[in-house]
Amino acid sequence: MIPGYPAMAVDEWRVSFGMCGRDRHTCVVDGDTIWLQGVNLRLESYDTPEPYNDICGGRAEVALAHKASARLLQLLNGNPFTVETHGEDRYGRVLATIRIGGRDVGDILIEEGLARRWPNGREFWC
Repeated sequence: MIPGYPAMAVDEWRVSFGMCGRDRHTCVVDGDTIWLQGVNLRLESYDTPEPYNDICGGRAEVALAHKASARLLQLLNGNPFTVETHGEDRYGRVLATIRIGGRDVGDILIEEGLARRWPNGREFWC
């Protein structure tokens, strides 16, 4: 449940996501940020590279970012999931954990080599 967002007060979600473009209602921004019914969610406990710049890892970082984003899209579209919220970050995004079958999607992406633990994880893509 997301406080202040009663439309999201359900236990399990099944919705169709696309990659974000101009429409930012229900879509994947990148491997750790989504929009769900008009609410911007920053997924906690993990971090993925940014697909829009190559801060430290060049083309390999951007390629990994696209893989992480595609995998998150696949996970969300292929499975029912739950959302737990934990306040907002400094950018006004709702901090959240998404679980599929009880597992944090961040743990799945980390195990698959597409993400790092956040905080205190090494930016292996640099």
